[in-house]
Amino acid sequence: MTTRTVDRLETSCFTIPTDEPESDGTMEWDSTTVVVVEAIGGGRRGVGWTYAPDAAGHVIDSMLAPLVRGRELDDLARVWLDLGAKLRNAGRPGIGHCALSAVDLALWDLRARLLDAPLVSLLPAAHDHVPIYGSGGFCSYSDERLAEQLGGWVADGIPRVKMKLGREPERDPHRLDVAREAAGDAELYVDANGAFSAKQAVRWARRYVERWDVRWFEEPVSSADFEGLRLVREHATLDVAAGEYAYVLADFRNLVGNVDCLQADVTRCGGITGLLRANGLASAHGLDISGHCAPQLSAHALCGVDRLRHLEYFHDHVRIESLLFDGVLTPVNGALVPDRSRPGNGLELKRVDAERWAA
Repeated sequence: MTTRTVDRLETSCFTIPTDEPESDGTMEWDSTTVVVVEAIGGGRRGVGWTYAPDAAGHVIDSMLAPLVRGRELDDLARVWLDLGAKLRNAGRPGIGHCALSAVDLALWDLRARLLDAPLVSLLPAAHDHVPIYGSGGFCSYSDERLAEQLGGWVADGIPRVKMKLGREPERDPHRLDVAREAAGDAELYVDANGAFSAKQAVRWARRYVERWDVRWFEEPVSSADFEGLRLVREHATLDVAAGEYAYVLADFRNLVGNVDCLQADVTRCGGITGLLRANGLASAHGLDISGHCAPQLSAHALCGVDRLRHLEYFHDHVRIESLLFDGVLTPVNGALVPDRSRPGNGLELKRVDAERWAA
């Protein structure tokens, strides 16, 4: 019987400028850092990553890599638990779990490659494709750019689109007019990134529905404001969503009863192993899960989610993953379909191209 073990991990950090300045309801940024992990064993490389500061790379190198070396890839759940225990005093939520997520993703990919199988085939797959929604619509965009981006997604066959708002609420009605005209009959979603108080969010939610037929209100208040989320959910007819900052399982548990749909980010919630645990919690409570960002990693992983709603096809990550990796998936009829002809997640790091953004 062939032994499938990990020889070592290698980490790389890349910081890639945005194509123009971006902002949402509570932040501004002009670059994104991605920490890439490669798990090496049996002459193959599995790849995973997380969108986090390069400090996550230091956590991997100093704390997690030694624990993974020599481990059996058939014992991924046990390895995952050991990695979490190692992070106990360092702090699991936040950068610690981003680091763990990237490692877990790389290990799953390596195991699939050594089996010469597509990653999705290793999962208890409930789906063969993942519906997506176009996401961007930054507060910093001009009207022209906003319309071009949202309308472009719809023209490409993506039937749902999302925009940011809440930075300048007085401008949002005009921006929503632009967005609704550009989106046509497509579903329109909004994301405040926690910019509002609960009562402000309730008032806005009613306007969003009545005037612009908005269906999804993401983080109307801070994702840590459970009572505020519940208040908005109880007084709005659109769906309230949160969970992109859920790291450990308790973070998801705290959102149950306060949102209509849980969001899960596979690069933060513990990788595929953590996502499967969040899936069990969501299923037990009759909640859908929507994937947050990192589309190329999420396409395989989310097929293992029972009550899958959709995946955020986030402008920044779509662009970054196309720059850094060969084998990226492109939408087909508004969905990403895992490539079963390639082993693992089907992605290969463009080493020469990536060096220009190395930290």
